[in-house]
Amino acid sequence: MANSAVVGVVGATGAVGSELVKVLHHRKFPLSEVQLFASDRSADRKLETPFGAISARKFELDAARKCDIVFLCVSGDFARQYARPLAERSLVIDTSSALRLLPDVPLVIPEINAEAARGHRLIANPNCTMAVAAVVLWPLHKAFGLKKVIVASYQAASGAGAEGMSELIAGAGDYLAGKPVKHSVFAHPLAFNVVPQIDRFHENGYTFKEMKVCWEMRKVFGEPELPVSCTAVRVPTLRAHAEAITIETAEPVTPEAARAVLAKAAGVRVVDDPAKSAYPMPITASERYDVDVGRLRTSLIFGTHGLDLFVCGDQLLKGAALNAVQIAERVV
Repeated sequence: MANSAVVGVVGATGAVGSELVKVLHHRKFPLSEVQLFASDRSADRKLETPFGAISARKFELDAARKCDIVFLCVSGDFARQYARPLAERSLVIDTSSALRLLPDVPLVIPEINAEAARGHRLIANPNCTMAVAAVVLWPLHKAFGLKKVIVASYQAASGAGAEGMSELIAGAGDYLAGKPVKHSVFAHPLAFNVVPQIDRFHENGYTFKEMKVCWEMRKVFGEPELPVSCTAVRVPTLRAHAEAITIETAEPVTPEAARAVLAKAAGVRVVDDPAKSAYPMPITASERYDVDVGRLRTSLIFGTHGLDLFVCGDQLLKGAALNAVQIAERVV
């Protein structure tokens, strides 16, 4: 397959799909052809890509099955219907939430558990919030052992796709013009606001977005009993999720020791010089492959066995498109 793979991107006109095509080109993924598939509404559109202008095709199962690798950048319902039939012939990497927790489908972050993908033709890409946190937390877990993880996430409009980003931009313009701010993607207007609800509510009072962070981190880490808690808040930034994280560790930990570990970690960039106002921010983490980490300090709650830290990572990249391409790179 290497050097001559035909790659299909389903959902190529969406935020993740279009970003994924850019990542394939930038990372010089070994392919011979890129085929772009879209909905009936978007089919036959000429899309400008780094590979040149490509016409998006209406998705048809038989046509997509001719691709060696298929990236699904579509809804969970679509993935539930088509992922397994596609995987009979193609390597399928699904970016939706539909298959992540199924026992026969590996959930993969290559810096953590790339080996889980071996021998599988259907692989799930993780939740963006969890992926951004996990890249930073995994090396700390290996070095010091995680006993508890508490996450407060500040999530960009990009988490709701291109429509969410467009709604934020339009809403900001309307707000500044003194007009009513309309909303349909988010539960409330997002411009100049924060919304402490992402996804629908679970019976335990958490949202499903928050529970996905808990469930998926346990699966990727191979730690089914790891205590994880999350509060997910939508904030008026375009892309790159920010997360304030508190951890309790099994072994003693200091900020200096943690920085040393993280400085060597794949996919992580330490940005931690408060005296110079250097710390992770969405504006500087956007369009970057690495996840930024900073504000490392000894926890006032857990003392010598705890840390507080702040991370930022591009939701469309490590939280979606980049991670999916990295999985394919490891498999092929």
